[in-house]
Amino acid sequence: MTAVIDPPVATAVTSPLVTPRFLGARRPRRVVSLAARLAVPGLLLLLWWYATSRDLISEEVLAGPGAVVRALRELASTGQLAEYLLASFGRAAPGVLIGTLAGLLLGLWTGLSAIGERLADPVMQMKRAVPFLALVPLFISWFGVDELFKVVLIAVATASPMYAYTYLGVRGVDRKLVEAARTFGLSGVRLVAGVILPTALPNILMALRISLSVSLVGLIAAEQVGATAGIGYLVTLAQQYYRNDYMVLCILLYAVLGIAIDLGVRGLERLAMPWRRHQEAR
Repeated sequence: MTAVIDPPVATAVTSPLVTPRFLGARRPRRVVSLAARLAVPGLLLLLWWYATSRDLISEEVLAGPGAVVRALRELASTGQLAEYLLASFGRAAPGVLIGTLAGLLLGLWTGLSAIGERLADPVMQMKRAVPFLALVPLFISWFGVDELFKVVLIAVATASPMYAYTYLGVRGVDRKLVEAARTFGLSGVRLVAGVILPTALPNILMALRISLSVSLVGLIAAEQVGATAGIGYLVTLAQQYYRNDYMVLCILLYAVLGIAIDLGVRGLERLAMPWRRHQEAR
């Protein structure tokens, strides 16, 4: 009788698990990222200083960094810098709040409702095609040159981009995702707050960034008329008195405000959409 020999049983070789050194997208160091962001602005500042200090560009054409710093110190020492910044903020804040809220609600309504799209979308598309600066004379005749005119102009300027991007974001939500949410009992406000708004959030935050940038343009136009304080009013004074240093200073102030707006929206994106942080490494 022949003995049956069982096949050899393979024994598993156990080895300690080692955490891989690299998994996913590698994020650059903060120092390297900050240096890369500051490289081009720093180069432009260096070229500006060199061109004005070597008389390659006349001070009458473009004030140098030293003159701009002296103008900044002059405004800060008299307290006018803080006064003008607060005046501009007091006009821009309510205008941006009203405009972005109106654009957001209209974008949600037209994106979710066929009736809303038929009623509101043609009007908003016509309004978007008309430059808001063309409305300045009409608004002056309606509201005068007081603060109401300035707030309304900024609100109208910021409503259009918020509406357009919100509408596109809501329309871009996957219909299968909405149907799946409805099978779980979500409908009405719960469906909008739990599915549609989070999915359209990238578009809404992009709309917020553009609306805040456009609000600076509306602020400049608003403070050119009937204002006694504000950064736009300072631009008018600099033009009347041929103060080139103050003109350049105002441009730099608007640039700093734009950078602050962009950083603020980026921080909001990190808080609202933490799952998109890996895209920073691209």
